[in-house]
Amino acid sequence: MKYANYILIVMFLFTACTEKKSADAGDETIIGKKPVEVIDGRMSAEILQTLGQVGDVAVSPDGKTVLYGVTYTDIALNKRNREFFTVNIDGSNKQQITSSPKSESNGQWIDGGKKIAFLYDSQIWTMNPDGKGRTQLSSVEKGIEGFKFSPDGKKILFISTVKSVKTAADRYPDLDKASGRIIDSLMYKHWDEWVEAVPHPFLTDFDGHALTGIIDIMEGEPYESPLRPFGGIEQFDWSPDSKTLAYTSRKKTGKEYAQSTNSDIYFYNTETKETKNMTESMMGYDTNPKFSPDGKYIAWLSMERDGYESDKNSLFVQNIETGKKIYLTADFDYNADDFCWNDSSSSIYIVSCVKGTTQLFEVKITEASVQITPITQGQHDYTSVAYSNGRLIGLRQSMSAPNEVYAVSPDGKETNISQENTDILKQITMGKVEERWIKTTDGKDMLTWIVYPPNFDPSKKYPALLYCQGGPQSTVSQFWSVRWNLQLMAAHDYIVVAPNRRGLPGFGKAWNEQISGDYGGQNMKDYFSAIDAMAKEPFVDANRLGCTGASYGGFSVYWIAGNHNKRFKAFWAHAGIFNLEAQYLETEEMWFVNWDLGGSFWDKSNKVAQNSYVNSPHKFVDKWDTPIAISCGEKDYRILASQGMMAFNAAQLRGIPSRLLIFPNENHWILQPQNGILFQREFFRWFDQWLK
Repeated sequence: MKYANYILIVMFLFTACTEKKSADAGDETIIGKKPVEVIDGRMSAEILQTLGQVGDVAVSPDGKTVLYGVTYTDIALNKRNREFFTVNIDGSNKQQITSSPKSESNGQWIDGGKKIAFLYDSQIWTMNPDGKGRTQLSSVEKGIEGFKFSPDGKKILFISTVKSVKTAADRYPDLDKASGRIIDSLMYKHWDEWVEAVPHPFLTDFDGHALTGIIDIMEGEPYESPLRPFGGIEQFDWSPDSKTLAYTSRKKTGKEYAQSTNSDIYFYNTETKETKNMTESMMGYDTNPKFSPDGKYIAWLSMERDGYESDKNSLFVQNIETGKKIYLTADFDYNADDFCWNDSSSSIYIVSCVKGTTQLFEVKITEASVQITPITQGQHDYTSVAYSNGRLIGLRQSMSAPNEVYAVSPDGKETNISQENTDILKQITMGKVEERWIKTTDGKDMLTWIVYPPNFDPSKKYPALLYCQGGPQSTVSQFWSVRWNLQLMAAHDYIVVAPNRRGLPGFGKAWNEQISGDYGGQNMKDYFSAIDAMAKEPFVDANRLGCTGASYGGFSVYWIAGNHNKRFKAFWAHAGIFNLEAQYLETEEMWFVNWDLGGSFWDKSNKVAQNSYVNSPHKFVDKWDTPIAISCGEKDYRILASQGMMAFNAAQLRGIPSRLLIFPNENHWILQPQNGILFQREFFRWFDQWLK
C-alpha cells in the first residue's frame, strides 16, 4: 500500500506559511498544533510525527493544577518545539500558556504556586501561571541543562558544563584552527558526543530577582553529575530545610569510568560546604535521591553489582539520623523505575513493569515492615509518577496511544486530563493488541504481544513481522515509539509478533539475567518459538515472514539471518552489532561488553567470553541467503556505523539483495522528523517488496 494512499491531510503540513509569529521573536516560526484529518483511518509515519508528545509534568503546591509540556513537530522545517499547558486536576480548564519559537522545558512551580520557573533558550525564566509576565533570571555563559529551586526559594541548583580535557588549541595556541583531538584515556566518546566537557551542579543564591554568588559544588573535579547520557535534574534533590543538596555522581574517569557503573549519592551541606558519600558501601548504580517530606529519610534507586547496567533496580530508604537502610523491594522481583513520596512520608509510590505492563504501586513503609500493593492495572504503561493531595499524577502510554497525563485516585480510577491527542486518535482505527503466552523450548511461558492489522479479517492470510527488542534488557511492554511503532507496522497490514524473550525485565530476576553471556543462545530459541507458533495460525502466511529490530534487536536480526533455516523472506536491522570482536574494541561503555559478553575475545581461558564470540553474527555470513536491509547513524558511538557497513558489504559480496540506509547526522536513534519519515518509507518499501 503506497504511503500516498493513506497519508493524512494536514492543513499546510508541509508549509510554514500559516505559522504564527511571536511579538518578540522577529521572524522565528512558532511550531504548534495543527488540524489533522485522517483520510482512511490508518496510522502513518506522518501522523506519528504529528501527534503531540506530552511530558514535563509538575503539580502545583495546592494540588489543584497540573503543568505539562507538549512537543510539536513541523515536518517541513524538520524541527520540534515544546509549549506549556495547565489543566485542573479534574481535567477542566485546559489552557496553553506559552507560544514561543523555542522550547520551554523543566517547568516547576515556585513561590507557593504564584510563579512558574522554566528553561527557555538554555536559561532560567519565570512567568505567571497564565503565561504572562515572562522574566529572564539567568545569563549563564554555557547555558543551563536543568535546575531545581530550594524549598525556601532562596537558592537554585542548576546543571551546566565545565571543560574536562585540554583541546589542541589549549596546548598549542598557535594552532587555533587545528581540529585534531589528543586522547590519552578511555571514555573519549560517549553515545553521540566527544567527551570534552562534563555536567556539574552549580549552586546560586536567589533574592527573588537575580542569581548571585554562583559556585560549582564539584569545582576542580573532572567527574560528571548528572550521569551521561540519560541523567537529568531527577538525579538531584533538596532537603525540606534547604540545607542539604543530594546529588548523583560517578566519581571516576578514563578506563576506570569505562569499566564501572558504581555511582553514588552525595550530600552537600550548603552551610559548611562539606560533601559526604552516603552510599559508599553500595557498588552498583545509585541514582535519583528523594528526601521524604518530613526530612527524616532519603530514598534512592540502587543496583547491587558494579559493571552490570541492567541489574535489578531496587528501592532503598535510609534514616538520615541513624543511618539505618531499608531495602524496600527486597521481596519484589521487579524493577522500580520511578518513584515519589506521599505527604506524610509513610508511603512511596513506584512505577514498575510487571509481566509486560508498567503500573503504579504503593510501598507502605515502617522501619519494621514493607507492604507493596498494586494501584493500577490494564494494558498500558506508566512512565512517571507524582503525588499531590491523595492523588497520583502520571504519564501513561500504550501500544495504541502516546503519553497523556493521567490523574489516578487511591482506588485506581484513571482519568486522562491532558487529552492532547484524542482528536486525532479517534480518527484512527488501531489494530487489536493481544496478550499471548507461548511455550519456549525449555518449557517456560513467554508473553508475546500480537498486534493485528486494523479491520483484521481472520479468513485472510497476512504477512507477519517478528519484532526483536533492543536493550538487550528492555521489556517489550505497552510502549509507544515514533520509530519502532508496532501499530504503524500493523497499519501496513502486517501481523506483528513481539515476544518478551529471555533477557528482559518484568518477568523476574532470573528471566532478565539469563541472556548475559548467552548471546545467540536461549533468547534466539525464544524468538523462533514465538514466530513458529504464530506461523501455524491460519491467518498468517508462513511463506511471508519478516524479521526486524534495533540495537540488540539488530544483533538478533544479523544472527537470525545466518540461523533461521529459511523461516524468513526479508530482514531489516538497525544499529545492530554485526561483529562482536570489533564491537568489544569499538564501543565506549566497557562495563557493558565485559558483563554481557563475559570479557575480551583474547582471553582464551574465559569460557563465557569465548562462547559469546563464537556466536558473533559475522561468523554465520556464509549461511546468509535472504534479502536484508540495514540502517545506522554515523554519530552513533555506542554501536558504530561501521558495524552496519560491514554487514551490508558482506551481503553485497555474497550476492544477497541488500540495502543500506545511513544517516550522517543521527546517533543510535533516528531523532529528526524527516529522517524518521524517510526511515519508515524505506522500511515499508523494503518489506512490501519482499513480503507482498
